[in-house]
Amino acid sequence: ASTDTGAFYAVQTLIQLLPLELKKSKKNHLLHIPAVAIKDEPRFSYRGMHLDVSRHLFDVEFIKKYIDAMALLKMNTFHWHLTDDQGWRIEIKRYPKLQEIAAYRDSTLMGHYNDSPRLYDTTKYGGFYTQEEIREVITFAKARHINIIPEIEMPGHAQAAIAAYPELGCTREKVNVATEWGVFETIYCPNEKTFTFLENVLDEVMELFPSSYIHIGGDEAPKTQWKTSAIAQQVIQENGLKDEAELQSYFIQRIEKYLNSKGRNIIG
Repeated sequence: ASTDTGAFYAVQTLIQLLPLELKKSKKNHLLHIPAVAIKDEPRFSYRGMHLDVSRHLFDVEFIKKYIDAMALLKMNTFHWHLTDDQGWRIEIKRYPKLQEIAAYRDSTLMGHYNDSPRLYDTTKYGGFYTQEEIREVITFAKARHINIIPEIEMPGHAQAAIAAYPELGCTREKVNVATEWGVFETIYCPNEKTFTFLENVLDEVMELFPSSYIHIGGDEAPKTQWKTSAIAQQVIQENGLKDEAELQSYFIQRIEKYLNSKGRNIIG
């Protein structure tokens, strides 16, 4: 191997050649491994797995198990989907309501979205990863040559955050953390307060994650509320934008420029 990573993957190949029963036994065994010559190199530089913890929260032990499985398969990128309408899962110390309110939903849809009537499990559901836990997972992944890309959704898929801080929304009305699947009209308002909030959140995210990439979602952003928002319309006018679709581009590009100024790149 020409690198530490290559040597690590060579060991994974060796593990794959070992008999499966070995894992179940505590005795010492004489091992027989097939006589083979292996030349192995990655076809793709990005070999990733994604995990959405917003809809269903997986604990730290499961995350480590997931990363171990990735490492055995020589994958090198874990895309950790940390925020969405149904739950905010990363501790942001500057905004405690994200932990107190956005991390929990009052109920969860049972069965299928198209069921009529819809049935709900009315148990409060949620939780979040502390920054200490996130650092622990990042260290665990790094030892297995896996980079973690965090995902912080915007401008849509923001209902959990807006439930915690209604002033981030265009209507300023109180909303609840989403309890079912779907694409919702609740969207970040493109005002200075929102950009300050997102920049502060991303500062804490970047302090935790060494990844050169930060995922910002960027899709599934209904513009209904922007069409009737005086603030959104003012931003369109002041920046010479054609319509709400260009406002979405303006929003994403502004966040991109901020992350670029910190030496990071966006994925959408």
